[in-house]
Amino acid sequence: MRIAFVSANREVLPDAVVPLGLLYVMANVPSCHETVLCDLLFERDPHEALAARLAELRPDVVALGMRNVQDSDYGSPAGNIDYYRGLIDTVRASSQALVVVGGGGFSVMPAQLMEKLRPDFGIAGEGELAFAQLLDELSAGSRRFERVPSLFYFADGRLAATGHNGKFQKLDTLAWPDRRLVDPRYYSRHGIDSVQTKRGCALRCDYCTYPEIEGREVRQRDPAQVVDEMIQAVAGRPEIQHFFFVDSVFNLPPEHAAALCRELAARGPDRPWTCYVNPVGFRGELARLMAQAGCIGVEIGADSGCDEVLDRLRKGFRTADIVAAHEHCVAAGILDCHTFMLGTPGESMDDVRRTLDFCGRLAPAAAIMNIWTDDRESLEPEQAAAQREWRAKIKDVLRSVQDDFPRWAIPPVGARFDERLFRWLRAMGLRGPLWQHLGRIERDERALRLMRSASSLSAARS
Repeated sequence: MRIAFVSANREVLPDAVVPLGLLYVMANVPSCHETVLCDLLFERDPHEALAARLAELRPDVVALGMRNVQDSDYGSPAGNIDYYRGLIDTVRASSQALVVVGGGGFSVMPAQLMEKLRPDFGIAGEGELAFAQLLDELSAGSRRFERVPSLFYFADGRLAATGHNGKFQKLDTLAWPDRRLVDPRYYSRHGIDSVQTKRGCALRCDYCTYPEIEGREVRQRDPAQVVDEMIQAVAGRPEIQHFFFVDSVFNLPPEHAAALCRELAARGPDRPWTCYVNPVGFRGELARLMAQAGCIGVEIGADSGCDEVLDRLRKGFRTADIVAAHEHCVAAGILDCHTFMLGTPGESMDDVRRTLDFCGRLAPAAAIMNIWTDDRESLEPEQAAAQREWRAKIKDVLRSVQDDFPRWAIPPVGARFDERLFRWLRAMGLRGPLWQHLGRIERDERALRLMRSASSLSAARS
Protein backbone atom coordinates (compact mmCIF):
# COMPACT_ATOMS: atom_id res chain seq x y z
CA MET A 1 0.00 0.00 0.00
CA ARG A 2 1.05 3.59 -0.54
CA ILE A 3 0.64 5.82 2.53
CA ALA A 4 0.80 9.60 2.44
CA PHE A 5 1.79 10.90 5.88
CA VAL A 6 0.46 14.43 6.26
CA SER A 7 2.00 16.72 8.86
CA ALA A 8 -0.77 19.28 9.12
CA ASN A 9 0.64 21.52 11.85
CA ARG A 10 0.91 25.18 10.79
CA GLU A 11 2.06 26.66 14.09
CA VAL A 12 5.37 28.53 13.85
CA LEU A 13 5.16 30.66 16.99
CA PRO A 14 7.51 30.76 18.72
CA ASP A 15 9.22 28.09 16.56
CA ALA A 16 8.43 25.53 13.91
CA VAL A 17 8.55 22.07 15.51
CA VAL A 18 9.81 19.04 13.58
CA PRO A 19 6.93 16.48 13.36
CA LEU A 20 8.78 13.90 15.43
CA GLY A 21 5.78 11.73 16.33
CA LEU A 22 4.62 11.37 12.74
CA LEU A 23 8.18 10.59 11.63
CA TYR A 24 8.38 7.84 14.27
CA VAL A 25 5.21 6.18 13.01
CA MET A 26 6.38 6.57 9.43
CA ALA A 27 9.81 5.04 10.16
CA ASN A 28 8.18 1.96 11.69
CA VAL A 29 5.79 1.08 8.89
CA PRO A 30 6.58 -2.41 7.53
CA SER A 31 8.90 -2.24 4.53
CA CYS A 32 6.33 -3.84 2.21
CA HIS A 33 4.49 -0.48 2.15
CA GLU A 34 5.51 2.74 0.41
CA THR A 35 5.55 5.90 2.53
CA VAL A 36 5.69 9.56 1.53
CA LEU A 37 5.77 12.64 3.79
CA CYS A 38 3.63 15.67 2.94
CA ASP A 39 4.48 18.56 5.27
CA LEU A 40 2.08 21.51 5.07
CA LEU A 41 3.89 23.86 7.46
CA PHE A 42 5.59 26.06 4.89
CA GLU A 43 2.90 25.90 2.20
CA ARG A 44 1.16 29.13 1.23
CA ASP A 45 -2.16 27.32 0.77
CA PRO A 46 -2.21 23.98 2.62
CA HIS A 47 -5.39 22.75 0.96
CA GLU A 48 -4.14 23.50 -2.52
CA ALA A 49 -0.76 21.90 -1.79
CA LEU A 50 -2.36 18.81 -0.27
CA ALA A 51 -4.74 18.34 -3.20
CA ALA A 52 -1.87 18.59 -5.68
CA ARG A 53 0.28 16.07 -3.80
CA LEU A 54 -2.56 13.58 -3.45
CA ALA A 55 -3.36 13.84 -7.15
CA GLU A 56 0.29 13.07 -7.87
CA LEU A 57 0.71 10.28 -5.32
CA ARG A 58 -2.67 8.52 -5.54
CA PRO A 59 -2.23 6.99 -2.05
CA ASP A 60 -4.27 4.17 -0.59
CA VAL A 61 -4.13 5.66 2.90
CA VAL A 62 -3.70 9.20 4.17
CA ALA A 63 -2.27 9.31 7.71
CA LEU A 64 -3.08 12.75 9.11
CA GLY A 65 -1.08 13.92 12.12
CA MET A 66 -2.91 16.23 14.53
CA ARG A 67 -0.30 17.75 16.82
CA ASN A 68 -2.47 20.04 18.96
CA VAL A 69 -6.09 20.93 19.50
CA GLN A 70 -5.16 24.49 20.46
CA ASP A 71 -2.67 26.93 19.03
CA SER A 72 0.33 28.28 20.94
CA ASP A 73 -1.52 31.19 22.57
CA TYR A 74 -4.50 29.04 23.64
CA GLY A 75 -6.73 31.44 21.80
CA SER A 76 -8.62 29.61 19.05
CA PRO A 77 -9.18 25.87 19.57
CA ALA A 78 -12.32 25.84 17.42
CA GLY A 79 -10.34 27.24 14.49
CA ASN A 80 -7.88 24.35 14.66
CA ILE A 81 -10.69 21.79 14.60
CA ASP A 82 -12.23 23.46 11.56
CA TYR A 83 -8.85 23.44 9.85
CA TYR A 84 -8.46 19.68 10.27
CA ARG A 85 -12.01 19.05 9.15
CA GLY A 86 -11.25 21.10 6.05
CA LEU A 87 -8.15 19.03 5.33
CA ILE A 88 -10.16 15.81 5.49
CA ASP A 89 -12.66 17.36 3.08
CA THR A 90 -9.74 18.14 0.76
CA VAL A 91 -8.57 14.52 0.96
CA ARG A 92 -12.07 13.27 0.14
CA ALA A 93 -12.31 15.58 -2.86
CA SER A 94 -8.83 14.75 -4.15
CA SER A 95 -8.48 10.99 -3.72
CA GLN A 96 -10.14 7.71 -2.83
CA ALA A 97 -7.74 7.13 0.07
CA LEU A 98 -8.80 6.00 3.51
CA VAL A 99 -8.15 8.64 6.17
CA VAL A 100 -6.48 7.76 9.48
CA VAL A 101 -6.07 10.49 12.10
CA GLY A 102 -3.67 10.30 15.04
CA GLY A 103 -1.28 12.38 17.08
CA GLY A 104 -1.23 14.15 20.41
CA GLY A 105 -4.13 16.47 19.64
CA PHE A 106 -6.40 13.66 18.48
CA SER A 107 -5.51 11.52 21.51
CA VAL A 108 -6.84 14.13 23.94
CA MET A 109 -10.48 13.47 22.99
CA PRO A 110 -10.57 10.84 20.26
CA ALA A 111 -14.27 9.90 20.39
CA GLN A 112 -15.42 13.51 20.12
CA LEU A 113 -12.99 14.27 17.30
CA MET A 114 -14.05 11.16 15.37
CA GLU A 115 -17.62 12.46 15.39
CA LYS A 116 -16.54 15.97 14.44
CA LEU A 117 -13.90 15.18 11.81
CA ARG A 118 -15.39 11.94 10.39
CA PRO A 119 -12.18 10.18 9.27
CA ASP A 120 -12.31 6.47 8.46
CA PHE A 121 -10.09 5.58 11.42
CA GLY A 122 -8.45 7.20 14.39
CA ILE A 123 -5.59 5.94 16.57
CA ALA A 124 -5.26 7.32 20.10
CA GLY A 125 -1.93 7.45 21.89
CA GLU A 126 1.19 5.62 20.78
CA GLY A 127 0.81 4.89 17.08
CA GLU A 128 3.67 2.73 15.82
CA LEU A 129 2.23 -0.70 16.68
CA ALA A 130 -1.42 0.17 16.12
CA PHE A 131 -0.88 1.75 12.71
CA ALA A 132 1.21 -1.16 11.48
CA GLN A 133 -1.49 -3.58 12.62
CA LEU A 134 -4.18 -1.51 10.92
CA LEU A 135 -2.23 -1.68 7.66
CA ASP A 136 -2.01 -5.47 8.04
CA GLU A 137 -5.79 -5.71 8.36
CA LEU A 138 -6.41 -3.41 5.40
CA SER A 139 -3.86 -5.20 3.22
CA ALA A 140 -5.26 -8.64 4.04
CA GLY A 141 -8.83 -7.52 3.50
CA SER A 142 -9.89 -9.27 6.71
CA ARG A 143 -11.07 -6.03 8.34
CA ARG A 144 -10.77 -7.55 11.82
CA PHE A 145 -10.37 -4.09 13.25
CA GLU A 146 -11.19 -5.24 16.78
CA ARG A 147 -7.67 -6.71 16.89
CA VAL A 148 -6.05 -3.30 16.46
CA PRO A 149 -5.39 -1.54 19.80
CA SER A 150 -6.54 2.01 20.52
CA LEU A 151 -8.46 2.15 17.25
CA PHE A 152 -11.58 4.22 16.61
CA TYR A 153 -13.74 3.54 13.55
CA PHE A 154 -17.32 3.51 12.34
CA ALA A 155 -19.21 0.22 12.11
CA ASP A 156 -22.69 0.32 10.61
CA GLY A 157 -22.71 4.06 11.07
CA ARG A 158 -21.87 3.93 14.77
CA LEU A 159 -18.58 4.76 16.45
CA ALA A 160 -16.63 1.76 17.72
CA ALA A 161 -13.46 1.66 19.82
CA THR A 162 -11.16 -1.23 20.62
CA GLY A 163 -9.49 0.10 23.77
CA HIS A 164 -5.87 -0.18 24.77
CA ASN A 165 -4.55 -3.72 25.17
CA GLY A 166 -2.05 -2.76 27.87
CA LYS A 167 0.94 -3.27 25.60
CA PHE A 168 3.33 -0.41 24.96
CA GLN A 169 6.01 -0.10 22.34
CA LYS A 170 9.52 -1.05 23.50
CA LEU A 171 11.25 2.18 22.64
CA ASP A 172 14.71 0.76 22.01
CA THR A 173 13.29 -1.48 19.27
CA LEU A 174 11.88 1.43 17.28
CA ALA A 175 13.50 2.67 14.10
CA TRP A 176 14.62 6.28 14.48
CA PRO A 177 12.90 9.09 12.59
CA ASP A 178 14.44 9.65 9.17
CA ARG A 179 15.56 13.27 9.37
CA ARG A 180 16.49 13.26 5.69
CA LEU A 181 12.77 13.74 5.09
CA VAL A 182 12.59 16.90 7.22
CA ASP A 183 12.12 20.14 5.30
CA PRO A 184 15.49 21.92 5.69
CA ARG A 185 13.71 25.17 6.59
CA TYR A 186 12.97 23.77 10.05
CA TYR A 187 16.69 23.86 10.71
CA SER A 188 17.84 26.80 8.59
CA ARG A 189 15.22 29.15 10.04
CA HIS A 190 14.95 27.89 13.60
CA GLY A 191 18.00 25.71 14.22
CA ILE A 192 16.22 23.33 16.62
CA ASP A 193 15.79 19.56 16.46
CA SER A 194 13.70 17.40 18.79
CA VAL A 195 14.66 14.21 20.64
CA GLN A 196 12.67 11.92 22.93
CA THR A 197 14.30 9.97 25.78
CA LYS A 198 11.20 8.38 27.32
CA ARG A 199 7.43 8.11 27.07
CA GLY A 200 4.73 8.08 29.71
CA CYS A 201 4.10 10.22 32.77
CA ALA A 202 3.23 8.88 36.21
CA LEU A 203 2.24 12.31 37.59
CA ARG A 204 -1.43 13.10 38.10
CA CYS A 205 -1.77 16.81 37.39
CA ASP A 206 -5.49 17.52 37.18
CA TYR A 207 -5.64 18.98 33.68
CA CYS A 208 -2.65 17.38 31.94
CA THR A 209 -3.25 15.30 28.82
CA TYR A 210 0.19 13.65 28.62
CA PRO A 211 -1.00 10.44 30.35
CA GLU A 212 -3.82 10.18 27.79
CA ILE A 213 -1.35 10.58 24.95
CA GLU A 214 1.54 8.44 26.21
CA GLY A 215 0.12 6.48 29.15
CA ARG A 216 1.19 6.50 32.80
CA GLU A 217 3.74 3.73 32.45
CA VAL A 218 7.15 5.37 32.04
CA ARG A 219 9.27 3.66 29.37
CA GLN A 220 12.87 4.80 29.11
CA ARG A 221 15.27 4.67 26.19
CA ASP A 222 18.84 3.50 26.55
CA PRO A 223 20.86 6.71 27.03
CA ALA A 224 23.50 5.42 24.60
CA GLN A 225 20.85 5.09 21.88
CA VAL A 226 19.60 8.61 22.54
CA VAL A 227 23.09 10.04 22.13
CA ASP A 228 23.70 7.89 19.04
CA GLU A 229 20.56 9.38 17.47
CA MET A 230 21.66 12.93 18.28
CA ILE A 231 25.11 12.35 16.79
CA GLN A 232 23.53 10.91 13.65
CA ALA A 233 21.13 13.86 13.43
CA VAL A 234 23.86 16.52 13.33
CA ALA A 235 26.16 14.62 10.97
CA GLY A 236 26.49 16.85 7.91
CA ARG A 237 23.88 19.27 9.26
CA PRO A 238 25.63 22.22 10.94
CA GLU A 239 22.34 24.15 10.81
CA ILE A 240 21.06 22.00 13.70
CA GLN A 241 22.35 24.19 16.49
CA HIS A 242 20.13 23.19 19.38
CA PHE A 243 18.29 20.15 20.73
CA PHE A 244 15.05 20.12 22.66
CA PHE A 245 14.11 17.04 24.67
CA VAL A 246 10.37 16.64 24.19
CA ASP A 247 9.79 14.32 27.18
CA SER A 248 6.81 15.46 29.22
CA VAL A 249 9.26 15.64 32.16
CA PHE A 250 12.96 15.23 31.48
CA ASN A 251 14.08 14.86 35.10
CA LEU A 252 11.71 12.05 36.15
CA PRO A 253 12.95 9.54 36.99
CA PRO A 254 16.09 11.45 38.03
CA GLU A 255 18.31 8.37 37.70
CA HIS A 256 17.56 8.11 33.99
CA ALA A 257 18.12 11.83 33.47
CA ALA A 258 21.47 11.60 35.27
CA ALA A 259 22.57 8.59 33.21
CA LEU A 260 21.72 10.43 29.98
CA CYS A 261 23.61 13.51 31.13
CA ARG A 262 26.71 11.45 31.85
CA GLU A 263 26.45 9.86 28.39
CA LEU A 264 26.08 13.27 26.76
CA ALA A 265 29.01 14.71 28.70
CA ALA A 266 31.18 11.76 27.67
CA ARG A 267 30.49 11.66 23.95
CA GLY A 268 27.50 13.76 22.95
CA PRO A 269 27.30 16.20 20.03
CA ASP A 270 28.59 19.67 20.73
CA ARG A 271 25.15 21.25 20.82
CA PRO A 272 23.34 23.04 23.65
CA TRP A 273 19.96 21.72 24.72
CA THR A 274 16.85 22.53 26.73
CA CYS A 275 14.05 20.45 28.21
CA TYR A 276 10.95 20.39 30.40
CA VAL A 277 11.63 20.02 34.12
CA ASN A 278 9.31 19.40 37.06
CA PRO A 279 10.25 20.74 40.52
CA VAL A 280 9.55 17.23 41.84
CA GLY A 281 12.84 15.33 41.82
CA PHE A 282 14.87 18.30 40.58
CA ARG A 283 17.89 18.72 42.82
CA GLY A 284 21.13 20.67 42.72
CA GLU A 285 23.25 17.65 41.82
CA LEU A 286 21.11 16.87 38.77
CA ALA A 287 21.10 20.53 37.71
CA ARG A 288 24.90 20.53 37.78
CA LEU A 289 25.05 17.30 35.76
CA MET A 290 22.68 18.79 33.20
CA ALA A 291 24.83 21.90 32.85
CA GLN A 292 27.96 19.80 32.40
CA ALA A 293 26.15 17.85 29.65
CA GLY A 294 25.28 20.98 27.68
CA CYS A 295 21.92 22.02 29.11
CA ILE A 296 21.52 25.79 28.91
CA GLY A 297 17.88 26.14 29.93
CA VAL A 298 14.81 24.41 31.34
CA GLU A 299 11.10 25.06 31.02
CA ILE A 300 9.17 24.55 34.25
CA GLY A 301 5.39 24.17 34.32
CA ALA A 302 4.94 26.16 37.54
CA ASP A 303 1.29 26.93 36.66
CA SER A 304 0.45 29.00 39.77
CA GLY A 305 1.99 31.07 42.51
CA CYS A 306 -0.68 29.97 44.99
CA ASP A 307 -0.30 26.80 47.05
CA GLU A 308 -4.07 26.34 47.17
CA VAL A 309 -4.29 26.36 43.38
CA LEU A 310 -1.33 23.99 43.03
CA ASP A 311 -3.00 21.60 45.48
CA ARG A 312 -6.27 21.77 43.56
CA LEU A 313 -4.43 21.03 40.32
CA ARG A 314 -2.69 18.08 42.01
CA LYS A 315 0.70 19.29 40.83
CA GLY A 316 2.57 17.41 43.53
CA PHE A 317 4.67 20.44 44.47
CA ARG A 318 4.17 23.83 46.10
CA THR A 319 5.54 27.32 45.64
CA ALA A 320 8.54 26.58 47.88
CA ASP A 321 9.53 23.81 45.46
CA ILE A 322 9.29 26.23 42.52
CA VAL A 323 11.61 28.62 44.36
CA ALA A 324 14.04 25.77 45.09
CA ALA A 325 14.05 24.73 41.41
CA HIS A 326 14.84 28.31 40.41
CA GLU A 327 17.70 28.43 42.91
CA HIS A 328 19.12 25.14 41.61
CA CYS A 329 19.10 26.57 38.09
CA VAL A 330 20.83 29.79 39.14
CA ALA A 331 23.51 27.87 41.03
CA ALA A 332 24.16 25.59 38.04
CA GLY A 333 24.19 28.42 35.50
CA ILE A 334 21.04 27.18 33.74
CA LEU A 335 18.37 29.60 32.52
CA ASP A 336 14.86 28.85 33.79
CA CYS A 337 11.59 29.70 32.06
CA HIS A 338 8.45 29.24 34.16
CA THR A 339 5.07 28.81 32.52
CA PHE A 340 2.00 29.93 34.44
CA MET A 341 -1.61 29.07 33.57
CA LEU A 342 -3.97 31.77 34.83
CA GLY A 343 -7.67 31.31 35.42
CA THR A 344 -7.81 27.54 35.95
CA PRO A 345 -11.12 26.21 37.33
CA GLY A 346 -11.81 27.58 40.80
CA GLU A 347 -9.33 30.47 40.60
CA SER A 348 -10.27 33.96 41.70
CA MET A 349 -8.87 37.25 40.43
CA ASP A 350 -6.99 37.48 43.71
CA ASP A 351 -5.32 34.14 42.85
CA VAL A 352 -4.34 35.53 39.46
CA ARG A 353 -2.75 38.61 41.03
CA ARG A 354 -0.96 36.50 43.64
CA THR A 355 0.57 34.41 40.85
CA LEU A 356 1.79 37.53 39.07
CA ASP A 357 3.26 38.85 42.31
CA PHE A 358 4.93 35.49 42.98
CA CYS A 359 6.57 35.42 39.55
CA GLY A 360 7.72 39.01 40.01
CA ARG A 361 9.46 38.08 43.24
CA LEU A 362 10.84 34.84 41.79
CA ALA A 363 12.49 36.77 38.92
CA PRO A 364 13.29 33.77 36.69
CA ALA A 365 15.26 34.16 33.48
CA ALA A 366 11.94 34.19 31.64
CA ALA A 367 8.26 33.51 32.21
CA ILE A 368 5.33 32.70 29.96
CA MET A 369 1.87 33.78 31.08
CA ASN A 370 -1.05 31.98 29.48
CA ILE A 371 -4.77 31.93 30.18
CA TRP A 372 -6.33 28.54 30.82
CA THR A 373 -8.48 27.13 28.02
CA ASP A 374 -10.06 23.68 28.12
CA ASP A 375 -9.52 21.61 24.95
CA ARG A 376 -13.20 20.61 25.06
CA GLU A 377 -14.19 24.19 24.35
CA SER A 378 -13.27 23.54 20.73
CA LEU A 379 -16.36 21.33 20.55
CA GLU A 380 -18.55 23.16 23.09
CA PRO A 381 -19.02 26.81 22.03
CA GLU A 382 -21.36 27.46 24.98
CA GLN A 383 -18.56 26.62 27.39
CA ALA A 384 -16.18 28.94 25.56
CA ALA A 385 -18.74 31.77 25.60
CA ALA A 386 -19.25 31.38 29.35
CA GLN A 387 -15.52 31.94 29.93
CA ARG A 388 -15.10 34.90 27.59
CA GLU A 389 -15.83 37.66 30.10
CA TRP A 390 -13.61 36.06 32.76
CA ARG A 391 -10.70 35.78 30.34
CA ALA A 392 -11.17 39.37 29.19
CA LYS A 393 -10.68 40.50 32.79
CA ILE A 394 -7.47 38.48 33.07
CA LYS A 395 -6.24 40.01 29.81
CA ASP A 396 -6.85 43.48 31.23
CA VAL A 397 -4.67 42.64 34.24
CA LEU A 398 -1.93 41.21 32.01
CA ARG A 399 -1.92 44.34 29.84
CA SER A 400 -1.55 46.48 32.95
CA VAL A 401 1.69 44.71 33.96
CA GLN A 402 3.23 43.73 30.61
CA ASP A 403 5.67 46.66 30.47
CA ASP A 404 6.82 46.09 34.05
CA PHE A 405 8.25 42.65 33.29
CA PRO A 406 10.21 42.66 30.01
CA ARG A 407 11.27 39.04 30.52
CA TRP A 408 7.68 37.81 30.48
CA ALA A 409 6.16 36.58 27.25
CA ILE A 410 2.37 36.97 27.38
CA PRO A 411 0.83 35.26 24.32
CA PRO A 412 -2.85 36.13 25.05
CA VAL A 413 -2.12 39.85 24.67
CA GLY A 414 0.74 39.60 22.18
CA ALA A 415 3.39 40.87 24.59
CA ARG A 416 6.81 39.60 23.48
CA PHE A 417 5.01 36.96 21.47
CA ASP A 418 4.86 38.37 17.99
CA GLU A 419 5.87 37.05 14.59
CA ARG A 420 7.72 40.22 13.63
CA LEU A 421 9.77 40.16 16.83
CA PHE A 422 10.64 36.48 16.37
CA ARG A 423 11.74 37.05 12.77
CA TRP A 424 13.99 39.87 13.95
CA LEU A 425 15.58 37.69 16.63
CA ARG A 426 16.25 34.92 14.13
CA ALA A 427 17.72 37.46 11.70
CA MET A 428 20.21 38.34 14.44
CA GLY A 429 21.41 34.74 14.29
CA LEU A 430 19.90 33.74 17.65
CA ARG A 431 18.98 30.06 17.89
CA GLY A 432 17.35 27.80 20.43
CA PRO A 433 14.11 28.63 22.30
CA LEU A 434 13.49 32.35 22.00
CA TRP A 435 12.52 32.81 25.65
CA GLN A 436 16.20 32.51 26.56
CA HIS A 437 16.89 35.73 24.65
CA LEU A 438 14.38 37.93 26.51
CA GLY A 439 17.14 39.06 28.88
CA ARG A 440 19.26 40.13 25.94
CA ILE A 441 16.36 42.09 24.50
CA GLU A 442 15.83 43.78 27.85
CA ARG A 443 19.43 45.04 27.76
CA ASP A 444 19.21 46.27 24.18
CA GLU A 445 17.31 49.55 24.03
CA ARG A 446 16.74 49.39 20.28
CA ALA A 447 15.39 45.87 20.59
CA LEU A 448 13.19 46.92 23.49
CA ARG A 449 11.60 49.65 21.40
CA LEU A 450 10.95 47.19 18.60
CA MET A 451 9.57 44.66 21.07
CA ARG A 452 7.14 47.19 22.53
CA SER A 453 6.05 48.31 19.08
CA ALA A 454 5.38 44.73 18.02
CA SER A 455 3.57 44.00 21.28
CA SER A 456 1.38 47.10 20.96
CA LEU A 457 0.44 46.14 17.42
CA SER A 458 -0.48 42.61 18.48
CA ALA A 459 -2.47 43.86 21.48
CA ALA A 460 -4.44 46.22 19.26
CA ARG A 461 -5.27 43.36 16.91
CA SER A 462 -6.46 41.15 19.78
